Amino acid sequence: MSKRGLKSVLAGLTTAALFIPPIAVAEGSRDTGLEIDVSLILEGFFYNEISSGNQTLAGFSGHDHGHDHGHSHSHDHGLSEGFNLGHSELIIESRLGDLLDGTLLVGFDEDHIEVEEAYLVTRALPAGFQLKGGKFLSDVGYMNSRHPHDWNFSDRPLVNRFLFGDHGLQETGIQASWVAPTRTFTRFGIEVLQGENGHFNRFVAVASGHGDHGHGHDDHGHGHDDHGHGHDDHGHGHDDHGHGHSHGGAPYSEHSAPTLFTAFVKTGPDLGADHALQLGASTGYNRQVARVEDHGHHAHALEGDAWFAGLDLAYRYDAGRSYGQGDWRVTSEYFHVWRNLDEYVEHGNWEQRDRHRERQDGMYLEAVYGVAPRWQAGLRTEALGLTNKVVDFHPTEVESLSTSYRHSAQVTFRPVEQVFLRTQLSHNDFAANNGERDRGLELMFQVNVALGAHGAHRF
Repeated sequence: MSKRGLKSVLAGLTTAALFIPPIAVAEGSRDTGLEIDVSLILEGFFYNEISSGNQTLAGFSGHDHGHDHGHSHSHDHGLSEGFNLGHSELIIESRLGDLLDGTLLVGFDEDHIEVEEAYLVTRALPAGFQLKGGKFLSDVGYMNSRHPHDWNFSDRPLVNRFLFGDHGLQETGIQASWVAPTRTFTRFGIEVLQGENGHFNRFVAVASGHGDHGHGHDDHGHGHDDHGHGHDDHGHGHDDHGHGHSHGGAPYSEHSAPTLFTAFVKTGPDLGADHALQLGASTGYNRQVARVEDHGHHAHALEGDAWFAGLDLAYRYDAGRSYGQGDWRVTSEYFHVWRNLDEYVEHGNWEQRDRHRERQDGMYLEAVYGVAPRWQAGLRTEALGLTNKVVDFHPTEVESLSTSYRHSAQVTFRPVEQVFLRTQLSHNDFAANNGERDRGLELMFQVNVALGAHGAHRF
């Protein structure tokens, strides 16, 4: 779509957000009982790279490395120096009587528009059961299912981005969950997902004549999560672009979907009126991942399956003072990924050579405190690749690479509930594949405005 056409679409979406709600609600309540809420989240950024460090993270350079806020379309639409239109959202939510709720969420920036979520969820199943179907953000962990306007910081944690993808785990499929009939809130869930998006589901086929990107599961690009600024990298042994050499077909066949299966549990012990705690655990299995390295005169391929397991914690303290003063928010997550891979080598014909196991992990800890009415200050520390064992070639071996770190501080002001202004300073301490370390400093100023009906955020 041309930029002019895209801007026309965005103008139409904005008009819809402003005028649909009263029309739809009036008509629905009069004729069918259909209730529709429409909201528009608008976002702007000022970005400045004060000092430049490594553009890649050791062991993760097959992924893109910009500032994630949920998007990567393999186009250069991340944050550039100066002023930027950030990641905005049009949200349409409807209650379909007492049976179903429906949600459509369209995300857009200056150059791209995408249906990020479109799903139905049941309201009336017995015994605490619920079903969800469509395209949605997985409920694994704490951060994954949240959109940028609901974050405590201006960018997605490294572990969620680089282990799962620029949107996190965002898939088409079904979810079944059950709230146990206990005094302590406990929710169990399972998901059966297509497995076509994100880094955890990365599948690269091998085509005759060149290494191929398969059917788009490879998230190379220019490093833009929803607010990325275009750190482009294709490095470290995962060059999936061909160089004219014929590989004679693939050494493996693509499994039929669905290929991704997840499970999670969340529990919230009762800590009294002023305190709230949620603890979670999750796991997932992808039955086929694959990637290719093409050297022109020969090629390597890795194919197998992948597992992940994670723990998450979220704590809140309500001081009972005006406009959030004295409130605390503490969040932490840890994820570990295993990949069991068969290695194939091509010198005219593909041959299986060896088996390898990759292991990578990451974590973050963030805390936000209400320093004054309407003012918050927060700190976040992150580590990616505490365990960082990945396959390299020539000679083929599982390398142990260094850990990358990022430390961020933010100050947020909310003049009204629907608006926040945030300044964030991040210190990047990223390790490169060659073992060298380099440090960079980045400044972001974010403005986020919610127009129209917008429900309360979840825990």
